[in-house]
Amino acid sequence: MKRQTHPRRIRLFDILFASALLSWLATISGSGTIAAEVPAAPSATDAANIPRTFSTVGKEKFLLNGYGEAELMHHEGRGCLTHMWFGGDWAGYDKTRLRVYVDGEKLPSIDAELGLGHGYGFGDSQAPWGSEKLGKTGNPSGMYNAYKIPFGKSIRVTAQRDKGSPDGAPFWWIVRGTENLPITIAGLRLPDAARLKLHKLDKHVAQPLDEFNLCDVHGSGALYQVTIAARGLNDTGGGDGISYLEACMRAYIDGAKEAVVLSSGLEDYFLGTYYFNRGRYANGMAGLTHLDVAKREFSAYRFHDDDPVFFQKGLRLTCRCGELINGKMSHKTPVTEFTTYAWVYEW
Repeated sequence: MKRQTHPRRIRLFDILFASALLSWLATISGSGTIAAEVPAAPSATDAANIPRTFSTVGKEKFLLNGYGEAELMHHEGRGCLTHMWFGGDWAGYDKTRLRVYVDGEKLPSIDAELGLGHGYGFGDSQAPWGSEKLGKTGNPSGMYNAYKIPFGKSIRVTAQRDKGSPDGAPFWWIVRGTENLPITIAGLRLPDAARLKLHKLDKHVAQPLDEFNLCDVHGSGALYQVTIAARGLNDTGGGDGISYLEACMRAYIDGAKEAVVLSSGLEDYFLGTYYFNRGRYANGMAGLTHLDVAKREFSAYRFHDDDPVFFQKGLRLTCRCGELINGKMSHKTPVTEFTTYAWVYEW
């Protein structure tokens, strides 16, 4: 038979215990109220992980005169770049070279033309347009990005005026970053060893149905961003001058022989339809930054931070000049010149 406990005794015990606990807390706090919890001072390890912002600006500087490579920032530490903005006013400004040297590199892992590095080709003059990740706010000056470029020991950013542009005009810039800031893709934190690298293909001439690499990366990583600028080199007639846009984007992941097909056409990879028949747009995932049907030209950008393409044993990303549909070439695809930028986090 179970022993019964009187409920009144339980209530009295609870009251007495709570009273004693409050008295003890008041005693150790030195007052008649419960002391608020005081966080402990950060340890040496914690202090080393506190985010700290660093920044540099240049206001109407002439350091790009003479066409030499000029340093915009050099920072020692561990963290990532978070913001860059550039301003200038000369012909060929979009071809100014931006280079980022990570952890003492002799050759930069990022070497980009300002225009293509900000998602547009052919020196397109339209502005303003943009999203939270990149944009163009003036012509030719005023372009920005929020690429997260991690480093473990140091970061160095330089610029160099294109030798085909006139000399003598001033340059403006902002380069900012944060120490100890982690990088995430689709909500997943990347390893501390992750580094952003730029893979380029410059003026590659592709015959109809040629498949070509935008990057061929070994090891582990995640695709971050793709920019393509393409121009049909011959008029195939019948409105087919940009039919290279039939191309499907393909990802060969972890050494696979069979591709993961990323799109049913090149324009829909960049979130457009029907050869971009509704014109230009720009958002956080993709944008059409140039379109000239008469000249058979287009450029566009595409981000993959919210639409991830991860790999563990390599990534070969390809495009094709036109495409087969039901075993036959779709339209009369012209010989086409492609310039491509593929930004990849690698570790």
